[in-house]
Amino acid sequence: MIEYIVPTNIDHRILNRAAEALKKGGLIAHPTDTSWHISCASTSGLGLAKLKTLKDGARGYLFTLFASEISQISHVADISTPQYKLMHRLTPGPYVFILGALRALEKLMGMKRREVGIRIPGDSVSRAILETLGEPMFSTTAAHSMDDPSWWDSGFAEENLFEMGWELEGIQGIDMILDGGDALSKTLTTVLDLTGEEVEVIREGLGEYRV
Repeated sequence: MIEYIVPTNIDHRILNRAAEALKKGGLIAHPTDTSWHISCASTSGLGLAKLKTLKDGARGYLFTLFASEISQISHVADISTPQYKLMHRLTPGPYVFILGALRALEKLMGMKRREVGIRIPGDSVSRAILETLGEPMFSTTAAHSMDDPSWWDSGFAEENLFEMGWELEGIQGIDMILDGGDALSKTLTTVLDLTGEEVEVIREGLGEYRV
C-alpha cells in the first residue's frame, strides 16, 4: 500500500500507521538520504524474518541498524570515544559505520554477529519514522533483484536500485510504501569500518570522508 506524503510535513496519522505496522512485524519501504530502503522494527523477530526472506535467507548479510541518535545503539555496539567523535561529526548523514557488536545484538537478530552496521540518516522521512516508532530499525537497500532475480546484484550496484516509490510494489512482503512522489537518485552510502586501529573506507558513496 502506497501512502503519499509531504516529506517535510508528514501526516502524523500516516506515521502512526507505519509505526503500528512495524510493531506488528511489518515491513515499511521509505526514501532515505541515498536510495530506497526497506525496514523493520529492531525488536520484531517477525519483521526481521521477513527482511531476511527478501535477502534470500540473509546468511552472513549485515543488515544496517537505523537509529535517530548515536545513544540509541550504545547497547548493541561497542563504541570508543574516538569512534563516537567521528560518528558525531559525520551524522546525521549518508554513512554506515561498521562497529563491534555486543551480545544484545545477538538477542535482537537471533544469530551471532561480531559486527554491526550503524546508520544515523539525515533525511526527514527516515527520522520521522524512527521518532514515531521510538526504537531503531533493521534495514536493507531496496533492489530490483528482490522481485526479479535476473537483475545483476553485486554489492547493490547503482543499476539495481529504484528511483520511484511505485516501483517497489512488486516486492512481496512490504506492508507500506511512504512515497514523497519524487524520484530518488541512485546513490549509495559511504561505508566506514571502525573496527580496526585505522578507519577503513569499505565503499565510497554519497558521504565524503576525510581524515
